[in-house]
Amino acid sequence: MIEETFTVNNQLSSVDYLQSATLSFDLVEEILCRLSVKLLLQFRCVCKSWNSLICNPKFAKKHLNMSTTRRLHFLSYSNPLHKYIITSCPLHCVSTTVSNKDVTQLEYPSNNHSCAHHEIVASYNGILCLAQVYSYVYYVLLWNPSIRKVKELPRLEEPRYMSQWTFGFGYDFVTNNYKVVAVLSYYVHDSVGDSVGKTVVKVNTLGTNFWKNIQEFPFDSTPEMDSGIFVSGTINWLTSKPWGEKSCFVVSLDLGKESYQKVLLPDHREEDVTISYLSVLRDCLCMMYGHDIWIMKEYGNKESWTKLFSVLYMQDHPSESYYLTKAFYMFEDDQVLLQYFGDLGLKLIVYDPRIGTFKFIKFENKSIYNMISPCTEFCIESLISPCS
Repeated sequence: MIEETFTVNNQLSSVDYLQSATLSFDLVEEILCRLSVKLLLQFRCVCKSWNSLICNPKFAKKHLNMSTTRRLHFLSYSNPLHKYIITSCPLHCVSTTVSNKDVTQLEYPSNNHSCAHHEIVASYNGILCLAQVYSYVYYVLLWNPSIRKVKELPRLEEPRYMSQWTFGFGYDFVTNNYKVVAVLSYYVHDSVGDSVGKTVVKVNTLGTNFWKNIQEFPFDSTPEMDSGIFVSGTINWLTSKPWGEKSCFVVSLDLGKESYQKVLLPDHREEDVTISYLSVLRDCLCMMYGHDIWIMKEYGNKESWTKLFSVLYMQDHPSESYYLTKAFYMFEDDQVLLQYFGDLGLKLIVYDPRIGTFKFIKFENKSIYNMISPCTEFCIESLISPCS
Protein backbone atom coordinates (compact mmCIF):
# COMPACT_ATOMS: atom_id res chain seq x y z
CA MET A 1 0.00 0.00 0.00
CA ILE A 2 1.28 3.44 -0.93
CA GLU A 3 0.02 5.10 2.23
CA GLU A 4 1.93 2.65 4.42
CA THR A 5 5.16 4.27 3.22
CA PHE A 6 4.13 7.59 4.74
CA THR A 7 5.58 7.40 8.25
CA VAL A 8 6.25 10.40 10.41
CA ASN A 9 9.62 9.23 11.72
CA ASN A 10 11.25 8.40 8.42
CA GLN A 11 14.35 10.51 7.86
CA LEU A 12 13.24 10.99 4.29
CA SER A 13 9.50 10.49 4.06
CA SER A 14 7.69 9.73 0.84
CA VAL A 15 6.24 13.25 0.92
CA ASP A 16 9.76 14.67 0.89
CA TYR A 17 10.60 12.35 -1.97
CA LEU A 18 7.60 13.38 -4.03
CA GLN A 19 8.53 17.02 -3.57
CA SER A 20 12.24 16.64 -4.25
CA ALA A 21 12.13 14.06 -7.03
CA THR A 22 11.85 15.15 -10.62
CA LEU A 23 8.32 13.92 -11.13
CA SER A 24 5.75 15.41 -13.44
CA PHE A 25 2.75 16.96 -11.79
CA ASP A 26 0.54 14.44 -13.62
CA LEU A 27 2.44 11.58 -11.99
CA VAL A 28 2.13 13.19 -8.56
CA GLU A 29 -1.62 13.45 -9.18
CA GLU A 30 -1.80 9.76 -10.10
CA ILE A 31 -0.09 8.88 -6.82
CA LEU A 32 -2.18 11.18 -4.65
CA CYS A 33 -5.53 10.07 -6.05
CA ARG A 34 -4.85 6.58 -4.67
CA LEU A 35 -4.41 7.74 -1.07
CA SER A 36 -6.95 7.84 1.72
CA VAL A 37 -9.05 10.92 2.40
CA LYS A 38 -7.41 11.30 5.81
CA LEU A 39 -3.93 11.54 4.29
CA LEU A 40 -5.05 13.88 1.53
CA LEU A 41 -6.57 16.30 4.02
CA GLN A 42 -3.21 16.38 5.82
CA PHE A 43 -1.28 16.79 2.56
CA ARG A 44 -3.14 19.98 1.67
CA CYS A 45 -0.62 21.69 3.96
CA VAL A 46 2.43 20.39 2.06
CA CYS A 47 2.44 23.13 -0.57
CA LYS A 48 0.12 25.42 -2.48
CA SER A 49 0.08 23.27 -5.60
CA TRP A 50 -0.96 20.17 -3.64
CA ASN A 51 -3.64 22.11 -1.79
CA SER A 52 -4.98 23.45 -5.07
CA LEU A 53 -5.01 19.97 -6.59
CA ILE A 54 -6.67 18.21 -3.65
CA CYS A 55 -9.36 20.90 -3.40
CA ASN A 56 -10.14 20.71 -7.12
CA PRO A 57 -13.59 19.12 -7.84
CA LYS A 58 -12.11 17.30 -10.86
CA PHE A 59 -9.51 15.66 -8.62
CA ALA A 60 -12.27 14.75 -6.15
CA LYS A 61 -14.13 12.89 -8.91
CA LYS A 62 -10.96 11.11 -10.00
CA HIS A 63 -10.22 10.13 -6.41
CA LEU A 64 -13.80 8.85 -6.04
CA ASN A 65 -13.31 6.52 -9.00
CA MET A 66 -10.18 5.11 -7.34
CA SER A 67 -11.54 4.95 -3.79
CA THR A 68 -12.01 1.50 -2.28
CA THR A 69 -12.56 2.43 1.38
CA ARG A 70 -16.12 2.00 2.58
CA ARG A 71 -17.49 2.53 6.06
CA LEU A 72 -20.59 1.48 7.97
CA HIS A 73 -22.44 4.27 9.77
CA PHE A 74 -24.79 3.68 12.71
CA LEU A 75 -27.17 6.45 13.80
CA SER A 76 -28.20 6.20 17.44
CA TYR A 77 -29.23 8.25 20.45
CA SER A 78 -26.70 8.61 23.26
CA ASN A 79 -28.38 8.82 26.66
CA PRO A 80 -25.22 10.06 28.46
CA LEU A 81 -24.71 12.80 25.86
CA HIS A 82 -28.44 13.53 25.40
CA LYS A 83 -28.06 13.77 21.64
CA TYR A 84 -27.78 11.73 18.47
CA ILE A 85 -24.41 10.43 17.35
CA ILE A 86 -23.11 8.58 14.31
CA THR A 87 -20.70 5.71 14.90
CA SER A 88 -18.53 4.57 11.99
CA CYS A 89 -16.27 1.62 11.22
CA PRO A 90 -14.47 0.40 8.06
CA LEU A 91 -16.35 -2.16 6.03
CA HIS A 92 -13.31 -4.41 5.65
CA CYS A 93 -13.20 -4.92 9.44
CA VAL A 94 -16.44 -6.90 9.49
CA SER A 95 -14.57 -10.06 8.50
CA THR A 96 -13.05 -10.09 12.01
CA THR A 97 -14.04 -8.64 15.37
CA VAL A 98 -14.32 -4.87 14.93
CA SER A 99 -11.92 -3.39 17.47
CA ASN A 100 -12.37 -0.11 19.30
CA LYS A 101 -9.48 1.50 17.42
CA ASP A 102 -11.38 0.97 14.15
CA VAL A 103 -14.49 2.73 15.44
CA THR A 104 -15.02 6.47 15.09
CA GLN A 105 -17.72 8.44 16.87
CA LEU A 106 -19.05 11.47 15.00
CA GLU A 107 -21.41 14.18 16.15
CA TYR A 108 -24.65 14.64 14.26
CA PRO A 109 -23.68 17.55 12.03
CA SER A 110 -26.54 20.00 12.68
CA ASN A 111 -29.87 20.60 14.45
CA ASN A 112 -29.36 17.81 16.96
CA HIS A 113 -32.83 17.82 18.52
CA SER A 114 -33.13 15.03 21.07
CA CYS A 115 -36.91 14.86 20.61
CA ALA A 116 -36.79 14.69 16.83
CA HIS A 117 -37.13 11.61 14.66
CA HIS A 118 -33.84 11.03 12.81
CA GLU A 119 -32.90 8.75 9.95
CA ILE A 120 -30.16 8.13 7.40
CA VAL A 121 -31.95 8.27 4.06
CA ALA A 122 -29.21 6.97 1.76
CA SER A 123 -25.66 7.58 0.59
CA TYR A 124 -24.09 8.24 -2.78
CA ASN A 125 -20.55 9.23 -3.81
CA GLY A 126 -19.51 9.57 -0.17
CA ILE A 127 -22.40 11.86 0.77
CA LEU A 128 -24.92 10.82 3.41
CA CYS A 129 -28.44 12.20 3.25
CA LEU A 130 -29.84 12.72 6.77
CA ALA A 131 -33.42 13.67 7.65
CA GLN A 132 -35.18 14.60 10.86
CA VAL A 133 -38.62 15.87 11.73
CA TYR A 134 -39.06 18.17 14.68
CA SER A 135 -42.04 20.33 15.62
CA TYR A 136 -43.77 19.77 12.24
CA VAL A 137 -40.69 20.79 10.25
CA TYR A 138 -38.41 18.54 8.17
CA TYR A 139 -34.67 19.19 8.24
CA VAL A 140 -32.64 17.51 5.50
CA LEU A 141 -28.84 17.52 5.43
CA LEU A 142 -26.27 16.37 2.89
CA TRP A 143 -23.10 15.47 4.76
CA ASN A 144 -19.77 14.01 3.77
CA PRO A 145 -18.44 12.48 7.01
CA SER A 146 -14.97 11.95 5.51
CA ILE A 147 -14.33 15.68 5.05
CA ARG A 148 -16.90 16.93 7.61
CA LYS A 149 -18.66 19.15 5.05
CA VAL A 150 -22.41 19.62 5.44
CA LYS A 151 -25.14 21.32 3.41
CA GLU A 152 -28.51 22.05 5.01
CA LEU A 153 -31.36 22.02 2.50
CA PRO A 154 -34.35 24.37 2.75
CA ARG A 155 -36.71 23.44 5.54
CA LEU A 156 -39.86 21.61 4.60
CA GLU A 157 -43.09 22.25 6.49
CA GLU A 158 -45.18 19.23 7.41
CA PRO A 159 -48.77 19.28 6.11
CA ARG A 160 -51.60 18.99 8.63
CA TYR A 161 -53.13 15.55 9.18
CA MET A 162 -49.87 13.88 8.16
CA SER A 163 -50.02 10.08 7.89
CA GLN A 164 -46.52 9.13 6.71
CA TRP A 165 -43.43 10.43 4.94
CA THR A 166 -40.40 9.03 3.17
CA PHE A 167 -37.37 10.43 1.37
CA GLY A 168 -35.04 9.43 -1.43
CA PHE A 169 -31.58 10.65 -2.41
CA GLY A 170 -29.68 10.17 -5.63
CA TYR A 171 -27.87 11.65 -8.61
CA ASP A 172 -29.38 13.12 -11.77
CA PHE A 173 -27.06 12.09 -14.60
CA VAL A 174 -28.82 14.50 -17.00
CA THR A 175 -27.97 17.65 -15.04
CA ASN A 176 -25.02 16.12 -13.15
CA ASN A 177 -26.42 17.13 -9.79
CA TYR A 178 -27.77 15.60 -6.59
CA LYS A 179 -31.48 15.53 -5.80
CA VAL A 180 -33.49 14.78 -2.67
CA VAL A 181 -37.09 13.64 -3.05
CA ALA A 182 -39.72 13.95 -0.31
CA VAL A 183 -42.94 11.91 -0.50
CA LEU A 184 -45.55 13.21 1.94
CA SER A 185 -48.85 11.41 2.51
CA TYR A 186 -51.65 13.17 4.37
CA TYR A 187 -55.40 13.66 4.49
CA VAL A 188 -57.53 16.59 3.37
CA HIS A 189 -61.27 17.16 3.55
CA ASP A 190 -63.23 17.21 0.32
CA SER A 191 -66.24 19.40 -0.42
CA VAL A 192 -68.58 17.20 1.62
CA GLY A 193 -66.24 16.89 4.58
CA ASP A 194 -64.90 13.40 3.92
CA SER A 195 -61.20 12.65 4.44
CA VAL A 196 -59.32 12.06 1.21
CA GLY A 197 -55.77 10.72 1.04
CA LYS A 198 -53.22 12.78 -0.86
CA THR A 199 -49.57 11.97 -1.59
CA VAL A 200 -47.45 14.88 -2.82
CA VAL A 201 -43.92 14.64 -4.11
CA LYS A 202 -41.36 17.42 -3.75
CA VAL A 203 -37.84 17.61 -5.18
CA ASN A 204 -34.88 19.72 -4.11
CA THR A 205 -31.94 20.03 -6.49
CA LEU A 206 -28.65 20.73 -4.73
CA GLY A 207 -27.81 24.42 -5.08
CA THR A 208 -31.41 25.63 -5.12
CA ASN A 209 -33.23 27.09 -2.11
CA PHE A 210 -36.68 25.64 -2.70
CA TRP A 211 -38.63 22.38 -2.99
CA LYS A 212 -40.35 21.91 -6.32
CA ASN A 213 -43.69 20.10 -6.59
CA ILE A 214 -43.81 17.40 -9.24
CA GLN A 215 -46.56 14.97 -10.25
CA GLU A 216 -48.27 13.27 -7.32
CA PHE A 217 -47.26 9.73 -6.38
CA PRO A 218 -48.78 7.62 -9.19
CA PHE A 219 -50.83 4.46 -9.80
CA ASP A 220 -53.19 5.12 -6.91
CA SER A 221 -50.52 3.71 -4.61
CA THR A 222 -48.70 4.70 -1.46
CA PRO A 223 -45.02 4.05 -0.69
CA GLU A 224 -43.84 1.94 2.16
CA MET A 225 -42.19 4.05 4.84
CA ASP A 226 -38.67 2.85 4.01
CA SER A 227 -36.45 5.33 2.19
CA GLY A 228 -36.34 5.18 -1.58
CA ILE A 229 -33.55 3.13 -3.18
CA PHE A 230 -31.33 4.82 -5.78
CA VAL A 231 -30.24 2.75 -8.77
CA SER A 232 -29.67 3.51 -12.49
CA GLY A 233 -30.61 7.19 -12.17
CA THR A 234 -33.93 6.39 -10.47
CA ILE A 235 -35.33 6.31 -6.96
CA ASN A 236 -37.48 3.28 -6.17
CA TRP A 237 -40.13 2.68 -3.53
CA LEU A 238 -41.82 -0.58 -2.71
CA THR A 239 -45.55 0.08 -2.75
CA SER A 240 -48.85 -1.68 -2.50
CA LYS A 241 -52.33 -0.83 -3.58
CA PRO A 242 -54.41 0.83 -0.87
CA TRP A 243 -57.02 -1.00 1.18
CA GLY A 244 -54.92 -4.16 1.55
CA GLU A 245 -54.88 -5.41 -2.04
CA LYS A 246 -52.09 -7.92 -2.76
CA SER A 247 -50.76 -6.43 -5.99
CA CYS A 248 -47.35 -5.15 -4.89
CA PHE A 249 -44.95 -3.35 -7.22
CA VAL A 250 -42.20 -0.77 -7.29
CA VAL A 251 -42.73 2.86 -8.23
CA SER A 252 -39.65 4.27 -9.95
CA LEU A 253 -38.95 7.98 -10.27
CA ASP A 254 -36.51 8.95 -13.04
CA LEU A 255 -34.51 11.83 -11.57
CA GLY A 256 -33.61 13.24 -15.00
CA LYS A 257 -37.09 13.25 -16.50
CA GLU A 258 -38.87 13.53 -13.13
CA SER A 259 -41.38 11.00 -14.40
CA TYR A 260 -42.62 7.67 -13.00
CA GLN A 261 -42.84 4.10 -14.16
CA LYS A 262 -44.10 0.90 -12.61
CA VAL A 263 -41.48 -1.82 -12.06
CA LEU A 264 -42.94 -5.29 -11.61
CA LEU A 265 -41.59 -7.64 -8.98
CA PRO A 266 -40.38 -11.19 -9.56
CA ASP A 267 -42.98 -13.93 -9.46
CA HIS A 268 -42.94 -15.19 -5.92
CA ARG A 269 -45.52 -17.55 -4.50
CA GLU A 270 -45.23 -16.11 -0.99
CA GLU A 271 -45.41 -12.46 -1.95
CA ASP A 272 -46.09 -10.42 1.19
CA VAL A 273 -45.20 -6.74 1.35
CA THR A 274 -44.92 -6.87 5.15
CA ILE A 275 -41.71 -8.89 4.88
CA SER A 276 -40.39 -7.51 1.58
CA TYR A 277 -37.61 -4.95 1.29
CA LEU A 278 -35.67 -3.19 -1.45
CA SER A 279 -31.90 -2.68 -1.56
CA VAL A 280 -29.16 -2.42 -4.16
CA LEU A 281 -26.36 -4.92 -4.81
CA ARG A 282 -23.59 -4.32 -7.34
CA ASP A 283 -25.58 -1.48 -8.90
CA CYS A 284 -28.65 -3.70 -9.41
CA LEU A 285 -32.06 -3.33 -7.80
CA CYS A 286 -32.34 -5.98 -5.11
CA MET A 287 -35.49 -7.48 -3.62
CA MET A 288 -35.71 -9.43 -0.38
CA TYR A 289 -38.62 -11.76 0.30
CA GLY A 290 -38.23 -13.16 3.79
CA HIS A 291 -35.17 -15.42 3.38
CA ASP A 292 -34.72 -14.92 -0.38
CA ILE A 293 -32.65 -12.38 -2.30
CA TRP A 294 -33.37 -11.46 -5.92
CA ILE A 295 -31.64 -8.94 -8.20
CA MET A 296 -32.86 -7.25 -11.38
CA LYS A 297 -29.90 -7.66 -13.75
CA GLU A 298 -31.36 -5.31 -16.38
CA TYR A 299 -33.13 -2.41 -14.73
CA GLY A 300 -36.79 -2.16 -15.69
CA ASN A 301 -36.93 -5.59 -17.33
CA LYS A 302 -39.15 -7.91 -15.25
CA GLU A 303 -37.74 -10.96 -17.03
CA SER A 304 -34.24 -10.15 -15.73
CA TRP A 305 -35.16 -10.79 -12.08
CA THR A 306 -32.83 -13.54 -10.86
CA LYS A 307 -32.87 -15.29 -7.52
CA LEU A 308 -29.35 -15.08 -6.06
CA PHE A 309 -29.75 -17.26 -2.98
CA SER A 310 -31.78 -18.07 0.11
CA VAL A 311 -30.59 -17.81 3.70
CA LEU A 312 -32.53 -20.89 4.73
CA TYR A 313 -31.65 -21.13 8.40
CA MET A 314 -29.38 -19.74 11.07
CA GLN A 315 -27.33 -22.75 12.07
CA ASP A 316 -26.45 -21.35 15.49
CA HIS A 317 -30.07 -20.33 16.12
CA PRO A 318 -32.23 -22.93 14.31
CA SER A 319 -35.37 -22.05 16.25
CA GLU A 320 -35.13 -18.30 15.64
CA SER A 321 -37.66 -16.77 13.27
CA TYR A 322 -36.16 -14.08 11.07
CA TYR A 323 -36.31 -12.28 7.75
CA LEU A 324 -33.82 -10.21 5.74
CA THR A 325 -34.27 -6.44 5.79
CA LYS A 326 -31.26 -5.00 3.97
CA ALA A 327 -28.38 -5.96 1.69
CA PHE A 328 -25.43 -3.62 2.20
CA TYR A 329 -22.57 -4.88 0.07
CA MET A 330 -21.31 -7.81 -1.97
CA PHE A 331 -17.58 -8.42 -1.62
CA GLU A 332 -15.30 -9.56 -4.45
CA ASP A 333 -15.52 -13.16 -3.22
CA ASP A 334 -19.35 -12.94 -3.44
CA GLN A 335 -19.91 -12.90 0.32
CA VAL A 336 -22.69 -10.49 1.23
CA LEU A 337 -23.13 -8.17 4.20
CA LEU A 338 -26.77 -8.42 5.27
CA GLN A 339 -29.07 -7.08 7.95
CA TYR A 340 -31.84 -9.27 9.31
CA PHE A 341 -34.57 -9.02 11.88
CA GLY A 342 -34.87 -11.89 14.33
CA ASP A 343 -36.25 -12.66 17.78
CA LEU A 344 -33.57 -10.48 19.40
CA GLY A 345 -33.90 -7.54 17.01
CA LEU A 346 -31.73 -6.38 14.12
CA LYS A 347 -28.35 -8.03 13.50
CA LEU A 348 -25.60 -7.91 10.89
CA ILE A 349 -24.21 -11.01 9.23
CA VAL A 350 -21.80 -11.88 6.42
CA TYR A 351 -23.33 -14.66 4.36
CA ASP A 352 -21.38 -16.89 1.97
CA PRO A 353 -23.85 -18.16 -0.65
CA ARG A 354 -21.26 -20.51 -2.16
CA ILE A 355 -21.28 -22.80 0.87
CA GLY A 356 -24.39 -21.57 2.65
CA THR A 357 -22.68 -20.37 5.84
CA PHE A 358 -22.78 -17.10 7.73
CA LYS A 359 -21.09 -15.33 10.61
CA PHE A 360 -22.32 -12.58 12.90
CA ILE A 361 -20.49 -9.25 12.89
CA LYS A 362 -18.74 -8.93 16.24
CA PHE A 363 -17.77 -5.70 17.96
CA GLU A 364 -15.27 -5.28 20.78
CA ASN A 365 -17.51 -2.49 22.06
CA LYS A 366 -20.69 -4.39 22.89
CA SER A 367 -22.80 -1.22 22.98
CA ILE A 368 -22.58 -0.98 19.17
CA TYR A 369 -24.95 -3.95 18.92
CA ASN A 370 -27.65 -1.65 20.27
CA MET A 371 -26.91 0.86 17.49
CA ILE A 372 -27.82 -1.51 14.66
CA SER A 373 -31.07 -0.13 13.29
CA PRO A 374 -32.87 0.65 10.03
CA CYS A 375 -30.69 3.79 10.15
CA THR A 376 -27.53 1.83 9.36
CA GLU A 377 -25.88 2.73 6.06
CA PHE A 378 -22.58 2.16 4.30
CA CYS A 379 -20.77 4.96 2.51
CA ILE A 380 -17.64 5.18 0.38
CA GLU A 381 -14.92 7.60 1.46
CA SER A 382 -14.59 10.55 -0.87
CA LEU A 383 -13.58 14.19 -1.24
CA ILE A 384 -16.91 15.12 -2.88
CA SER A 385 -18.33 18.18 -1.17
CA PRO A 386 -22.09 18.72 -0.88
CA CYS A 387 -21.36 22.44 -0.67
CA SER A 388 -19.85 22.84 -4.14
